[in-house]
Amino acid sequence: MKRWLLSVALAVIPVVANADENVLKKIDAKYDDTAMVAQKLWEWAEVGYQEERSSELLQDRLKAAGFKITKGVADIPTAFTAEFGTGGPVIGILAEFDALPGINQDASPNRSPIDGKAAGHACGHNLFGAGSLTAAISIAEWLEETGTPGRIRLYGTPAEEGGSGKVYMVRAGLFDDVDIALHWHAGDENSAAARTTLANRSAKFRFSGVSAHAAGAPHRARSALDGVEAFNNMVNLMREHVPQQSRIHYVITQGGLAPNVVPDFAEVFYYVRHPDADGVEAIWERVEDAARGAALGTGTEVEWEVIHGNNPLLVNETLAKMMDQKLREVGGINYTPAEKKFAKEIRKSFDDPRLDLGSEKEIQPYSRSLGYGSTDVGDVSYATPTVGIRTATWVPGTSSHSWQAVAASGTSIGYKGAQIAAKAMTLGAIELYTNKDLLEAAREEFEEARGENYKYKSLLGDREPPLDYRK
Repeated sequence: MKRWLLSVALAVIPVVANADENVLKKIDAKYDDTAMVAQKLWEWAEVGYQEERSSELLQDRLKAAGFKITKGVADIPTAFTAEFGTGGPVIGILAEFDALPGINQDASPNRSPIDGKAAGHACGHNLFGAGSLTAAISIAEWLEETGTPGRIRLYGTPAEEGGSGKVYMVRAGLFDDVDIALHWHAGDENSAAARTTLANRSAKFRFSGVSAHAAGAPHRARSALDGVEAFNNMVNLMREHVPQQSRIHYVITQGGLAPNVVPDFAEVFYYVRHPDADGVEAIWERVEDAARGAALGTGTEVEWEVIHGNNPLLVNETLAKMMDQKLREVGGINYTPAEKKFAKEIRKSFDDPRLDLGSEKEIQPYSRSLGYGSTDVGDVSYATPTVGIRTATWVPGTSSHSWQAVAASGTSIGYKGAQIAAKAMTLGAIELYTNKDLLEAAREEFEEARGENYKYKSLLGDREPPLDYRK
């Protein structure tokens, strides 16, 4: 199997005159550290709430940089906070590091699964963790060198993919004293657009029946799989009668092991999404009714466990426009000849890519829009003013949650994108520490957007973290 090792030129990012050149040069010097951490997380590809080595590596690097580490926060063994500095303002940086199960790929532009590997970084969280780490350390160095009062706090946030790790951290009050939260995400473009997300909720619906020989005594049986299939049919009919921007999807996780045995247990895992939390809850009631009806009609029993739930992202345009400016100061990505070769090869596998090769050099126009994904950053954004960016860590046209995303996330293309994120967030944090008017304007917009009588409500209820949801 051919391994694509892509060479890197460190001085690839243009810097305009008004940027802090010294800070950016220091981040350039950290490229090897960013790449090493990203590569380790990529190789380990640990899924939600099982990211033991990934979490430990980030903590070790932060401790070595002088951060105070608090482990196992919010009753999650792999969650942590790491803080540096004194006084205020307090700026939080989010760092994700969980992989997606059921998909893996070598760092190759052609489909090359790795034998025996059960997961992969198809959403680029290895880059997310590494880039946020570099940003936090760079900001800490700036605070110390300049003597600026303020604290930088990195949040090690596990299980974003269906586990809602940040929701438990919000519920535990870990963001109550944070002035601004910064985050970023892997992607196929460079953008600071104010993009909101869909609220969502998931649950595992478990049907129980009576087992019997499928040919010799089917009349004695009540098939749990029939319950799941009847449930799915009803929900699929319901799709015609939900709001246009809703999303409903599922996988049957257990359905029996042998065709000649009527299964007495079956399970289906559902997601429901809508632009606002109330919309999710309204659809969810109908889904629960369908489950009850399916059980009644098939002579089975059903119960369900809510696994996760996220509020939509509350955008803050005061902060988004500031980050758009910082991202433009940093600039986009320039590919080496080897990276161009990789990009051209992998694009042969794309179906109608929406972005052209070469757009990785550009910053996309600023806009406000609705994204159809969901993230537990949404709950953070209702706890404190929050802003994020995307960088071109993948070849333009790459879809997230794909083998192509896994491939690029394990190469220098991904590492360069993580460096751009680190630079933009560092410049953004410096602006926030030194611009009191900006802080106040962001807070004012935040309070107005939440509303005068806002009270936080978690879409996953009061359940404890589902530490075994990926087992």
